Amino acid sequence: MKQENMKIIEQKMLAPNIFEMTLEGLIVQEMLVPGQFLHCQPPTRSDLLLRRPISISSIDLKTSQCKLIYRAEGAGTKDMSQLSANETLDVLGPLGNGFPVEDISEGELVIVVGGGIGIPPLYEVARQARLRGAQVMAFLGFASKDVMFYLEEFQALGDVHVSTDDGSYGTNGHLGIILDEILPQIEPSAVYSCGPTPLLAKVDQYFEEHPRAYVSLEERMACGVGACAACVCQTKDKKTKKMRLKKVCDEGPVFATGVVNI
Repeated sequence: MKQENMKIIEQKMLAPNIFEMTLEGLIVQEMLVPGQFLHCQPPTRSDLLLRRPISISSIDLKTSQCKLIYRAEGAGTKDMSQLSANETLDVLGPLGNGFPVEDISEGELVIVVGGGIGIPPLYEVARQARLRGAQVMAFLGFASKDVMFYLEEFQALGDVHVSTDDGSYGTNGHLGIILDEILPQIEPSAVYSCGPTPLLAKVDQYFEEHPRAYVSLEERMACGVGACAACVCQTKDKKTKKMRLKKVCDEGPVFATGVVNI
């Protein structure tokens, strides 16, 4: 974990209130697994004491660049959305444990399941899976066609199934409808998911005993380093069944299925 004022290479709007920020800095060399996040300091609002956790959507070690995709809906993220190229952003990270991808092998079927702003960290998972020769299948859920993003990027990596809550694109309704239709027909080697709690609960239900299935929790965080215990979740040991509280920012945000009480 390091603190750095990263240089902004580019910032653009992908959809209404959805922004992609490209950052450059030495801290990128510490990003060894997908699914981690950066704790970002709102640049001009000195009254906002807490950093904002933003997931890392892609990593390029050769250029020391990474991308963040976030929704500008609160004071802190709206402040970030006003930044432009050649300005800097104060970040702390990379934080969190990330998704295990080192065991992905050529020819395996890897699926990623994401909803809304939980989709960004799954792009790097899918990209690394393809680099390892795996077949990628993505399940993406959005509120509507207007707020969709990265569809073409995921399509370049494999098969993509999309749902929208209002039926404006793809399957009409929540992503669980597609999952119930397709998951019984396939046997994925690895499963990675991030998004709203009901979606994670669905994934956990299907893959509770799967040895390589993971959920990434979306929780409000304060310190981001496990000191304040503001983002705890209830977990259970698969063997002993004993319950224990774990900190999402430090011991997560990624957990194996069947561990978190979703």
